[in-house]
Amino acid sequence: MTYIAKPKLHHPSLTRNRVGFTRRDYEGKISTLCAGCGHDSISASIVQACWELDVEPHRVAKLSGIGCSSKTPDYFLGQSHGFNTVHGRMPSVLTGAYLANRDLLYLGVSGDGDSASIGIGQFVHAMRRGVDMTYIVENNGVYGLTKGQFSATADQGSRSKKGAENTDSPVDLVSLALQLGASFVARSFSGDKAQLVPLIKAAMKHRGAAFIDVISPCVAFNNHGGSTKSYDYVREHNDAVNRLDIIEGRAAIEVIQPDEGVIDVEQHDGSVIRLRKLEADYDPRDRLRAMNFIAHHAAKGEVVTGLLFVDPESRDFHSHLTTVQMPLNQLETAALCPGAEVLEKLNASFR
Repeated sequence: MTYIAKPKLHHPSLTRNRVGFTRRDYEGKISTLCAGCGHDSISASIVQACWELDVEPHRVAKLSGIGCSSKTPDYFLGQSHGFNTVHGRMPSVLTGAYLANRDLLYLGVSGDGDSASIGIGQFVHAMRRGVDMTYIVENNGVYGLTKGQFSATADQGSRSKKGAENTDSPVDLVSLALQLGASFVARSFSGDKAQLVPLIKAAMKHRGAAFIDVISPCVAFNNHGGSTKSYDYVREHNDAVNRLDIIEGRAAIEVIQPDEGVIDVEQHDGSVIRLRKLEADYDPRDRLRAMNFIAHHAAKGEVVTGLLFVDPESRDFHSHLTTVQMPLNQLETAALCPGAEVLEKLNASFR
């Protein structure tokens, strides 16, 4: 495969953030995905979020599995650590890296096939353990790399490009993450950068398992009239529960709720996303209500987006295990091998 290299020279007037990087410094290689793929919009949102957060690229570890979505880490944060795992195994590899070094920011990128099918068991345990990560699923309802078969998230009754109807019940990863105990759960749309960027920023600042399901239309196989993951369908059925902004610091998520009316959001391509008025009484700290709210609107064919749940007092996996603060590769021999007396005391604690 031939890659087109981006020019390394930057215009001297490009704005730099507080750590001295321009937005271009957070980009990666030129995408080889189909023109118009929603995944590229997600990559652009990740780039924007990291630049606005003043993240040092070398402090980020990005991991992925297999699929169109799992190719995307090559297209952003080119100066960060990266690892492409086998199909569905990204969460366990990320968990191991996170336990060995808590000083990095962990970003897991996956797809609906990678996380809701072969990797669903891995997804389950990463959520319930509270692994401190931002877990993004780029959800298009199909297996794009293998020519458009239905994935596990495809809605029952939706149709493929060839007209075949999906008869299976869908896996809703948002509802599953809520049930499993994820402490930050959100859903967004790849075409709504104004909503997605603050969600990614908030997720990266959150301590614990932060999950974002992003509806990301596949322009090659799932962007037609019978699909519930197409651009037109999501635009017509997008019900945003809140509009977000984030200020530095964990307690700085601000929700702006207009009193009435419909919101028209013009996108960079000139298209308009029409959102119904925000839910005036929606409380993102109520896990049970969030689950009921999602199920209620799904029954009406509506795609609920926004910050659906957050636990301000969440703890991560290291807190549960009471592990050492220092990364394991920095521990010296005396700490790793404290002697026979300490070993005997440890063994006695298990008897």
